[in-house]
Amino acid sequence: MPNFAILLSPAEGKQPGGNPFAPDMFDYRSSNTFNYFNELNSERRALIDALQSYIADADEDALEDLLGVKGFNLEEAVRVNEEIYTAPLMSALDRYSPGTMYQAMDFAGLPTGAQRRLLENGIIFSGLFGVLRPDDLIPNYKLKMDAKLPEVGRISSYWKPLISPLLNKVLSGRFVWNLLAQVHQSAWDDERTYERMVEVKFYDEKDGERKAVTHNVKTLRGQLVNFIVQESVESLEPLHEWTHPEGYTYDEESSSFDDETKTGTVVMVR
Repeated sequence: MPNFAILLSPAEGKQPGGNPFAPDMFDYRSSNTFNYFNELNSERRALIDALQSYIADADEDALEDLLGVKGFNLEEAVRVNEEIYTAPLMSALDRYSPGTMYQAMDFAGLPTGAQRRLLENGIIFSGLFGVLRPDDLIPNYKLKMDAKLPEVGRISSYWKPLISPLLNKVLSGRFVWNLLAQVHQSAWDDERTYERMVEVKFYDEKDGERKAVTHNVKTLRGQLVNFIVQESVESLEPLHEWTHPEGYTYDEESSSFDDETKTGTVVMVR
């Protein structure tokens, strides 16, 4: 069994719809649903209830502040949040499929074994659900990890004491690819139970000068995930022989690792 894990941020854009006949998402491992982190169900319900209660009474300005959208997008965000308990479901992987990182993973194009490795070893942070496996069934929703909900507080602060013990246990002894955005990283109290954890940074080099890639970095991460699950990468060694589809290569000399914290940074350069 592969000994790696991939920590992923969700996508802001979400695929609407789903299967109206899927069972209650809070069921645990019935014959046709998944909910790996079911220990979080009561806290998920509490957060959903608080969100829906606030939406029912808040004015438009307050809802804009909470959900970060306006106009038609705000109306749609309110609607999907009001319908969370009765909405059709689809896997988290499909729900987040409009996101550029998830498109670049090309799940449908992966061999069966690689698909299984992504489903079994991917962990997605979610503002509404805390942490998810890619095949957990979820409804459409709108709530960012850095949102602030009155009487609940910052969503990342709400989840931090709840998801950290679960995540630290799951990651124990594993090689961790940390592809989280900072806002999701802030929802985790890292106790360094893993064997190693690395983040990945991409740089473009021209005339001997390097510049960190910020535009389209989600696509670059998604393509990296595709490689990790295809090759079952649980060390840095396979990076020596790999060229990223966009032409980036592993620069071991510029990469770093701290034995004390068991964390490091992988540098990919084009």
